[in-house]
Amino acid sequence: MRFAEPTNFILLVGVLVLAAFMFWAVARKKSLLQKFGDIPLVMKNAPYISFARQRTKAVLLIVALVFVTMALARLQFGTHLELVKREGIDLIVAVDVSTSMLARDMRPNRLERAKQQVRTIIDRLDGDRVGLIAFAGEAFVQCPLTLDYSAAQMLLGAMDDNSVSVQGTSIAEAIETAMKSFDQKERKYKVLLLLTDGETHDKRAEETAEKAREEGIRIYTVGIGSPAGEPIPILDRSGNQVGFKKDEDGEVIVSRLDEETLQKVALATGGKFYMATPGEMELDRIFEEINRLEKKELEGSLVTKYDDRFQWPLLFALILIVAEFFVPERKKPVGGMTHA
Repeated sequence: MRFAEPTNFILLVGVLVLAAFMFWAVARKKSLLQKFGDIPLVMKNAPYISFARQRTKAVLLIVALVFVTMALARLQFGTHLELVKREGIDLIVAVDVSTSMLARDMRPNRLERAKQQVRTIIDRLDGDRVGLIAFAGEAFVQCPLTLDYSAAQMLLGAMDDNSVSVQGTSIAEAIETAMKSFDQKERKYKVLLLLTDGETHDKRAEETAEKAREEGIRIYTVGIGSPAGEPIPILDRSGNQVGFKKDEDGEVIVSRLDEETLQKVALATGGKFYMATPGEMELDRIFEEINRLEKKELEGSLVTKYDDRFQWPLLFALILIVAEFFVPERKKPVGGMTHA
C-alpha cells in the first residue's frame, strides 16, 4: 500500500482542528447546562438532549473526512506491468568551444551562454534522444545519443574551452561527427543543432551540410555573439583576464558573428538560422519546428504501475456521511411528552 500524493495529508491538520472544535462545542453545551443545576436533574427535565448522539455524529463526520483525505492522497495498492512506448527524434547539439567563444559580447561569455541554452533544451525534452558534440578545430562526441537527460546535463557541465586540443572553428568537422553519430540506416528523425559564433576557418561547411541533407539530417543554427564583434580575452589559470588575443602583427583580434555562413548551413538542409537572445525566445521557435517533424517510435520498456484505489476510501466516506445524516441529534421524549 502506498499514497501517490502524500503531501495532501497536510489536510489532516484542518480535520484535527475541526474535530477539536466539534468536541469543544459539545462540551460547551454541557457546561452551559450545568449553570441551571445538577446535570442528571437537568437531563431529566430535558430528555430529548443527547450529548452521546452529538459526539457520535461528530465522530462519523471526522472519520469520513479522514477517508476523503486518504482518497485525495491517492491510495494505491496492487501493481501491474505496463509497456511504455516513447516517440521522438534524435537530437544532437554541437557546441562551439573555441577560444572565440570566450568573447564577452554575451554575458558572462559566448560559451557559457551557449551552455545555458543547451541546459534549457535538455530540460524541455520529453522522449527525444539527445547527444552532445564539442567542437573547435576538430570535433568529438561529448555524450552519445541517450534518453538519460541527467547524464547529458552532467557531461555538458564538463564542457569548456579546453575540451578540444585543436583550436580554430570547423563547422564541417562538427557536422561530419554528427553524421557518424546518427543511425546510418535512417533517413529522417535526425536534427543537428549548432550553437556557434559561425567564425569558421573551414570553407567546407556548406558542402558538408549538403551531405548531411542527403543523410536526412535537418540542421538548425543559433548564432552566439554579435556582428559588431568583441575582442577575445586571454585568461590565466585562475580565470582572470590578463589581456586580449592578438594576431601576428600585434593587433587585437575581434571575433564577429558570421550570420551568412550559419544561414547557408541551415538552409542547405531545410533548417533555419536564429540569433541568440537573452530571453531565449529562439528556443521556442526551434521547438515549434522540431515538434512538426515526424517522430519515430523508440524502444518501449515495461514499467511497474501501481493501481489506484482511492475509490474505496471515497465510498467509505460517503457511507459515513449518509449515516451521520440519519443519526438524529436529539432523542425522542419518552411517551411522546415534551417539556417546557
